[in-house]
Amino acid sequence: MSTVPVWKRPSIAPKPVLNTKHIRENPDLYQQTCIDRNYRDQQDNPRKIVRLHYQLVQLQRNARDLRQLRNIVRTKLASAPLPDDVSGTDTDSKGDRLLAEAKQLKEQFSKVEVQEDDLRERIETLAIDLPNLTSTETPIGREPRVLGYINNFSNAGQPSAARNHTYIGKQFDILDFEAAGTTSGWGWYFLKNEGALLEQALVQYALSVAMKHGFSMVTPPSMVYSHIAGACGFQPRDQGGEQQSYVIAQQQRRASLEQEGKPEMVMAGTAEILFAGMKANTTLEARRLPLKVVGASRCYRAEAGARGSDTKGLYRVHEFTKVEMFAWTLKDEEQAVFNAMLAVQKEILGGLGLNCRILEMPSTDLGASAVRKIDIETFFPSRQLRGEGWGEVTSASICTDYQTRRLNTRVKSDTAKAEKEITPGPKATVQSSDFPSTINGTAMAVPRVIAALLENRWNEKDDYVQVPEVLQYWMHGKTHIRKKDT
Repeated sequence: MSTVPVWKRPSIAPKPVLNTKHIRENPDLYQQTCIDRNYRDQQDNPRKIVRLHYQLVQLQRNARDLRQLRNIVRTKLASAPLPDDVSGTDTDSKGDRLLAEAKQLKEQFSKVEVQEDDLRERIETLAIDLPNLTSTETPIGREPRVLGYINNFSNAGQPSAARNHTYIGKQFDILDFEAAGTTSGWGWYFLKNEGALLEQALVQYALSVAMKHGFSMVTPPSMVYSHIAGACGFQPRDQGGEQQSYVIAQQQRRASLEQEGKPEMVMAGTAEILFAGMKANTTLEARRLPLKVVGASRCYRAEAGARGSDTKGLYRVHEFTKVEMFAWTLKDEEQAVFNAMLAVQKEILGGLGLNCRILEMPSTDLGASAVRKIDIETFFPSRQLRGEGWGEVTSASICTDYQTRRLNTRVKSDTAKAEKEITPGPKATVQSSDFPSTINGTAMAVPRVIAALLENRWNEKDDYVQVPEVLQYWMHGKTHIRKKDT
């Protein structure tokens, strides 16, 4: 496998603060993590870091010796007689020798400093390419573990695989893939009439549930610096070498921008990147954590057209609306915030009446930043033709301090945080130089949920799609979607 390219980090980018000491102390753990997560190009990085650090320590010892010699020479120069003293030419000769020695030591010291900087940069590059560690809850390998179901799913009596949202959407004049093929190409689509209304209703429904659970609303940009995306664990290509991001063309200015070290821009694949980046180079107050935000945005994925039959219809597209949840929290509170995010997802999907299963995702399915990931899949009748019919509609991940260390997002010590807790159990504590953990989760992946609703709520006999009760308020009271009069 070829090495996966990474984003260039310009001078204005947040300075990462990586825990290379932990890597050096646990090289086998990090190597095995790379193997378990299919980061085989990076599996030798931990050992390389150990070797480079040994070289760095040797250089630092040399630098210390040179510094001591420089101090001795400086002391001798300070006490040497001036040239016009009675010492005469011997003094001049001695002073010249000391000056020459001081100059030589300075040059040697400068070379050592350059070598030290080079080693530190190489260590940082190797460390930053490593994925996060893996939770003990995560199954090793490729098979997920089923944790449970939503709406008491049973395989018995499920609708026929003939139900396909592309067919239903076309018949009801709410989806148009042909027109989008003309305007934008394959993998794009128009939502029309009740389809467009359904998108807005799903967004408002998801936002209302998340805000009820204490999330504050934020609307993020659609474009982001590539180095911010890289710091969050998103690279131009995935581990299979497949293009992931749309890079913004700079035309004739591109070469000059690279020379000037100015940052590259990409279309954001998820609001997670923007939310994480909005606190880069900042320090959060522990007493204000967890800090939870939710927002709707347009998302862009370049890989949508590369997965065969999986790409037909709305399931995998280049552009889509998604409602994303994101949180910064103390290490001690990761699991509680993660569980709260999962509760929001379950409430949203349960309210839509969709049959779902909850999965603990395996190590090979984790993104670079995640230590643990839980997906919720819903049942798509049309997907029975190539499997059991399940398809992902939400995902939630714990990223520990992977993103905050790369974005230099810190949390300020606050003893009041621990005192505030009155429930039994471990106290939430924080050191002055701690980095908070980040948690992210999908509240609503609009196109996939529209597809699931069309396939599961289509009444073939009476030829209508029933609108879930929780969406009817935002659908202007509409309870059914029917064919248009011709």
